[in-house]
Parts: sequence; structure tokens; C-alpha cells
Amino acid sequence: QDYFTDENRVLKKDPQQDYHLEYAMENSTHTILAFSRELHTCDTNDKSITESTVRVIWAYHHKDLGETGQNYHGSNRGTKSLRLLNPEKEEVLSASLPYFDLTNKDVPVPDKDTTYWCQMFKIPVQHEKHHVTKVEPLIQKGHENLVHHILLYQCSSNLNDSVLDYGHECYHPNMPDSFLTCETVIFAWAIGGEGFTYPPHVGLSIGTAADPQFVLMEVHYDNPSYTEGLIDNSGLRLIYTPVIRKYDAGVIEAGLWVSLFHNIPPGMPEFVSEGHCTLECLEEALGAERPAGIHVFAVLLHAHLAGRAIRMRHFRNGEEQKLLAYDDEFDFNFQEFQYLKEERTILPGDNLITECHYSTVDRIRMTWVRKVLM
Repeated sequence: QDYFTDENRVLKKDPQQDYHLEYAMENSTHTILAFSRELHTCDTNDKSITESTVRVIWAYHHKDLGETGQNYHGSNRGTKSLRLLNPEKEEVLSASLPYFDLTNKDVPVPDKDTTYWCQMFKIPVQHEKHHVTKVEPLIQKGHENLVHHILLYQCSSNLNDSVLDYGHECYHPNMPDSFLTCETVIFAWAIGGEGFTYPPHVGLSIGTAADPQFVLMEVHYDNPSYTEGLIDNSGLRLIYTPVIRKYDAGVIEAGLWVSLFHNIPPGMPEFVSEGHCTLECLEEALGAERPAGIHVFAVLLHAHLAGRAIRMRHFRNGEEQKLLAYDDEFDFNFQEFQYLKEERTILPGDNLITECHYSTVDRIRMTWVRKVLM
């Protein structure tokens, strides 16, 4: 049945019944109910379902509904963030496909709020072109809330194996010079995300002279409770194939980096900030190398705890196109790639605006902002 709650969390039967049972089944361990509902019901007691993140709340009692009404669920309750209209794509990959892991080895996580840890890796030598078809996070058990995001950068091919012997805190004055050669992001993962499967016609190229030989993995550790003695071994698994796909994948970043000039005052119920990838920028970036443009097939919207909504706007010849991606219900703990229903072409001379909505109503100090789209 279709119910809703009031401000006192009391369940009330909705006079407009918009949920329709499709089928039900039960065995000794599971009760399964499948139902349908219009995305927009025009019922003020219902929440519209969009491509934004949806927080699903569930609760149950071990006994069936009685004549007196609902039984209190007790501790049998929980929540989960989902994208009902844009779920993770799962391509069936052969179990025999080769893979390699890039994982940290016993990294001591400092007892401070934020740490960026960098470690250099060498891609296993391939004697011909291959394509990475899927990347999976390998998060150490129990550290799901500690590892906030992982970035993989391509580094200079002129390095040697001596750079592999040590990790170091990123952006530190004593950081090895070799780390400064790693500027191009080739993959990104963020908290709550599952593995990323490339579309069937696209892969991340490895094995050629132009492909990454050395990569830098940057892990952001989020330790707001200042827990001491944490040792981490998280990283990424890259699954690849010798069967070459039609297109090579890349990453474009848009937004704003951390800056003393980009901040949000405390106590703001809503604060909107924009990062501009200008037409001059895209002309320079794509004009010579990709005059026909690039095709965007997935987007990762990224923000931190103050983030409430993110929109990626796309302009051509001064006219705004359909939103490239958006999430009006951003959940810090659920940062998952959005697969576009249709690939979007970005041309030299277009411009992109990353529009971020923040709330600092519960903060008493200034907030410095980092927001990126990948």
C-alpha cells in the first residue's frame, strides 16, 4: 500500500494510491515484492523520481501485518542511496580475463582529518596494445569510510624503477620530484562507488609507447575522528583484454581546485559556486588534437561534505544545451559514475560550467572548496 509520513514520523495511508503490486513471492528465507509507480505522480505526498540520487528507506517486522496495523520494526531498518534511473552498468566479463592490482602496502594513516597519500606503480609490461575494460576498488575491509577517493595519474615515461620503492604524502614540500611528472588523470573512484565498467566499444589503452608505463595512485584518507594506528592496503584492480575496442578512453576534469580565493562562509543554508571550463580552454585543449571533439559516455560528480547538489552545464555558440549530468540530492557517501543514456559530443569552442550548491549552516568556520567533474 502507498503510505507517507508526517513531520512526526507517523505513517499515514495515502488517499491517492500510486504504488501498484506487480507480483509477490515468499520462501523460507525471503519475501519479495515487486511494484511499479509513475516517476511523477502529481501527488504532494510522493517524491518525484529523477536521475538524482534517491535515498531508499526500508524497515520490516518478522510478523505479517496484523488487524491493529503496522508492527514496529525495531532494529530491522536501514537506508541505501541508489540511482534508480541510472544504475551501475554490469557487463558480463570472462572470468579468465587477466588483471593486475595497484594497492598500497601497509600505509600508516596519520591521526589527522585529511591525508593524501601517493604511491608510484609500474604497469605490467604488455608487448602489444590492450584495453582495460573494468576497474574495481579494492578497499580494505573496515576502511570503507576511511578511503574517500582514489585518483590514478599517468606519469613521465622517462622514469625508472627506483621511483617504485617508496610512497609519500602528496603535495608535501618533501614529496619526490618524480611525483610532479604525474599530471594527467586516467581514472577516478570515489567513496560509495562500485567498479566501473567501460562501454563495449571503449577501453583504457595500455601497452603502447604512448600509454602509461608509470602511474601515480593518490588515495585520499578521511579520518575526522583522528583515529591512531590505522594501516591501509587499499587500491584498484584493472581488468584488461587483448581484444581491442574501437575507441580509447580518457578523462576530462572540470571545476575548481582548492584555493585560498575559493571559499564558503559559515552559516550559509545555500551557497552556489561555479567553475568555468571556458571556450578558450576547450579550444586549446581539443583544437589541434581532437578537432572533431570528444564523446562523453560517463560522468563522476565529486564534492565533499558541504556539497548538496551538482550540475554540469554545457554551452555551444552561447546557447545552453541539455544538462550533461546532475545530482540534486548529492550524497557524500555515494559517489558513483553516471552513465549517459546517449554519448555527448564536446567540441572545441564549447564551454562547460560546473555548478555546485553547498550548505554550511552547521559550520562556524570558513570552508575551502574543491570540486571536480571527471
